[in-house]
Amino acid sequence: MIIRSKAPLRIGLAGGGTDVSPYSDIYGGAILNATIDLYAYASLEPLENNKIEFCIDGSSSCIVIDSEKELQLVEGFELFIGVYNRIIKQFDLPALSFRLTSYIEAPQGSGLGTSSTIVVSLIGAFVEWLKLPLGKYDIAHLAYEIERKDLNMSGGKQDQYAATFGGINFMEFLANDKVIVNPLQLKDEVLYELEFNLLLYFTATQRLSATIINEQVKNVKDNNEKSVEAMHHLKEQAQQMKDSLLRGELKNIGEILHFGWTNKKQIAHSISNTLIDTVYETALKTGATGGKISGAGGGGFMFFYCPAVTKIKVAKAIENLGGNVQSFKFTQQGLTTWTSL
Repeated sequence: MIIRSKAPLRIGLAGGGTDVSPYSDIYGGAILNATIDLYAYASLEPLENNKIEFCIDGSSSCIVIDSEKELQLVEGFELFIGVYNRIIKQFDLPALSFRLTSYIEAPQGSGLGTSSTIVVSLIGAFVEWLKLPLGKYDIAHLAYEIERKDLNMSGGKQDQYAATFGGINFMEFLANDKVIVNPLQLKDEVLYELEFNLLLYFTATQRLSATIINEQVKNVKDNNEKSVEAMHHLKEQAQQMKDSLLRGELKNIGEILHFGWTNKKQIAHSISNTLIDTVYETALKTGATGGKISGAGGGGFMFFYCPAVTKIKVAKAIENLGGNVQSFKFTQQGLTTWTSL
């Protein structure tokens, strides 16, 4: 018997960063994101040898350790061990024996929510195996607590909820870690047109989001007026994006993205760099009407809104800068689990 799970990665269309505490606790945050058909997978095989085996990226890196109720963290396997320790503790379970393997269809540090999506898929495997009584909100919140509290990793809350729920969602982030997920029911033609006009581009660089997020957190704590005001605008951008999509007014999408990008760069100085600015300016010169970096910033994926038939021209121009275009489709399904007999 092998237990499988998969959870989709996401692109953040608007409001990115307003899900991070303490901003969301003080002012309330709002984000509009969409999951895409790139996934984090987990496979769990029960064992009977009193051992635990963790494998990353199929089998490229593995560790085998003795089964215990609480495991010590091992560099590179923090997410695996964090999930295991929390599951055992929260549900008062005995030590388990199994092989747990992960695989993800995008590089970590690429800005598509990879780490959180891995955590959601790992939790999903345990939920399927042990028949744990957890709903979607429970799984997403548990993933958030494992990353941000148990493992003390910097970041926000949107990725865990996007991976668990799937689809295009307007999310609200309130005090005391309260999150409200509002699925958008878009007309098919709106969804198709949005997908047709969005260009996803990997800069062929990766970044450590923690440095950027920590600077953002410090700016809010210090009440940095410029940074906080920019985050207010990003929250406003999420509402603008939601309204335009629900009304089918896609001609505004590029302008809304550009509004967000100009403000995003104000919340932390390392969000952009010379390469990112060059890619962005090249995309606009060749037909895009707006775009943004995906995730915290500093590298990874970018995406652009390319109306009419400008996407091919934009793609050729920015691929000359060293990155590559990634094809994708939106997905409506979030975390999925099943058992292979």
